[in-house]
Amino acid sequence: MRPGTRWQHRTAVRALAVTAAAGLALSACSGGSSTATGDTTGGATDGASDATFIFGGSADPITLDGAYVSDGESLRAIQQIFEGLVTSKPGTTEVIPNLAESWTTSPDGKTWTFKLKSGVTFTDGTAFDAAAVCTNFDRWYNFKGLQQSSSISYYWTTVFGGFAKNEDDSLPPSLYSKCEATDATTATITLTKASSTFLSALSLPSFFIASPKALTEFKADEVSGTADAPVFSGTFGSEHPIGTGPFKLAKWEKGNQLVLERNDAYWGAKAKIKTLVLKPIADGPARRQALEAGDIDGYDLVDPSDVQALKDGGYEILNRPAFNVAYVGFNQAIKPLDNPKVREAVAYALNRENVIKTNYPEGAQVATQFMPPEVFGYAQDVPTYAYDPAKAKALLAEAGVPNPTVEFWYPTDVSRPYMPNPEANYQLFKKDLEAVGFKVTTKSAPWNPDYLNQVDAGKAAIYLLGWTGDFGDPDNFIGTFFQSKQLAWGYDNKDLQALLDKAEAETDLAKRTADYEEASKVIMTDLPGVPYAHTQPSLAFKAGVTGFVPSPTSSELFTDVTVPAK
Repeated sequence: MRPGTRWQHRTAVRALAVTAAAGLALSACSGGSSTATGDTTGGATDGASDATFIFGGSADPITLDGAYVSDGESLRAIQQIFEGLVTSKPGTTEVIPNLAESWTTSPDGKTWTFKLKSGVTFTDGTAFDAAAVCTNFDRWYNFKGLQQSSSISYYWTTVFGGFAKNEDDSLPPSLYSKCEATDATTATITLTKASSTFLSALSLPSFFIASPKALTEFKADEVSGTADAPVFSGTFGSEHPIGTGPFKLAKWEKGNQLVLERNDAYWGAKAKIKTLVLKPIADGPARRQALEAGDIDGYDLVDPSDVQALKDGGYEILNRPAFNVAYVGFNQAIKPLDNPKVREAVAYALNRENVIKTNYPEGAQVATQFMPPEVFGYAQDVPTYAYDPAKAKALLAEAGVPNPTVEFWYPTDVSRPYMPNPEANYQLFKKDLEAVGFKVTTKSAPWNPDYLNQVDAGKAAIYLLGWTGDFGDPDNFIGTFFQSKQLAWGYDNKDLQALLDKAEAETDLAKRTADYEEASKVIMTDLPGVPYAHTQPSLAFKAGVTGFVPSPTSSELFTDVTVPAK
């Protein structure tokens, strides 16, 4: 949110506007012309058709209840069905109004008053109003038992911290205090302290507003199983996800297709296609074959080696802005990774340049810290660990473990924007570690749900993972990772956590920037993991598809997409 716009707020929040240079209306013939902005104010039906657009992703959603997910494939689908108080301007991370028309903050930055759109309804026919907003916030705040696990309610715990009653002593007090519906179109949210990232965080699909009636009727809060393998017993997230968005669920054939239909009662600009099909295709070559066979109209996470061949074949390639980080994570609670010299040895052993050159597309760059250069607070003078096998061996000798055994995990059945081919990265890194004396035990698991749950539950010693930013703020990168203790890292630096708390609450941009620069130096000294890549992920579409605007956060709406007549 930029100060001085008509949506005035008194806290100096800076949302980084990353312009998508490739975010033009797709056209294989002309190479692109006008930006697809997607007017959301008039309820227009111009250009609507009965067409179907089929998009290939890399995995099924976990659930369509945003409160319980953090993965991109789930959030992509949720983004079409639900809406939040704010959203991001297409192709950027700039915060703009959505279900809230405007907002103001109190002088102390703790009280946020949102003026809501009137006349909006959920797809079950119930009214969207301030009471519905408060019901959703109070639902998240009052999560109990398994719902409080950071591997389940990931975004609530990383953005808001704790709950009304923390059942885990390690959880911090909640940033959220209360929500009041002053009248039907006025919702006031009170925080326990000022937060410069609160507004930007509300653009996350995990904080989009669901029908209170549907949440109750379809038992959204019934969660059983374990943190590693949760079971969502209700049908809200699988059969009845009820939001206010431009699409609604038609059917979900897990493992095959998620079918969404245009919401013809939508308050804003209607989708130009009637049906959107999100098809999970885990294998990158299989996604390309599906496009070339005409089985899909576009797909995400194009294998770097396929880009030129697809261009030569007449397909349109678009790149997302670089807004991510890939990293090798360490769990310091698992020996020998509790030893800083062992962690440093891993860092010096990994030939990150070789992985970038071998497995990534043009435009990828070696990462030196846990946020991309596009984000303010990026530090120019963090400790770095250039490829140096001799130094890695020497550090292992100093640590007294010249030939340590480590489990190294990578995910299967998935491609991620920061990690197009996880196994290929793993194999190169494994050779690097073995070359300096590590004995590597290979561990792998399917991405959804096994791998993510195992990592988040602290079961993986060394692991491949990464992050695509959700909004343009360093809190969404290093704050998400390190502002509280998480089982995946086994890393609990109280001084760092206090610095990140201070940076999040700071309203002076220059001071915030300095705080985050200092935090990155601390992190790269303590070395909870090794960041290794920032990428510009590619998408491919068949000729004649228009209206797709790549988002730095992968949070595109499909409302303006059109397909050529068949």
